[in-house]
Amino acid sequence: MSRQWPLWEIFIRSQNGLNHRHVGSLHAPDAETAINNARDVYTRRKEGVSIWVVPSKEITASAPSEKGPLFDPAEDKVYRHPTFYDIPDDVGHM
Repeated sequence: MSRQWPLWEIFIRSQNGLNHRHVGSLHAPDAETAINNARDVYTRRKEGVSIWVVPSKEITASAPSEKGPLFDPAEDKVYRHPTFYDIPDDVGHM
């Protein structure tokens, strides 16, 4: 019987970045192997400082077709958009 390894989503934080960024997917039998394989596949030029691996089956995502009903209610909440706040110059990464 041929059993396929689970699919893992790979996130890498670059050396200059603050956030992990989704870079792709790969199959691996477990998380440790997924991290090692992700290192070999996605950070060959030493671009990363941190790797996250997440089982694809554990991710729940909205459908692009639900964009309107999901995001439209946020348009009437202007306080969620920091366009009218003054941010001091000494506050970094904003």
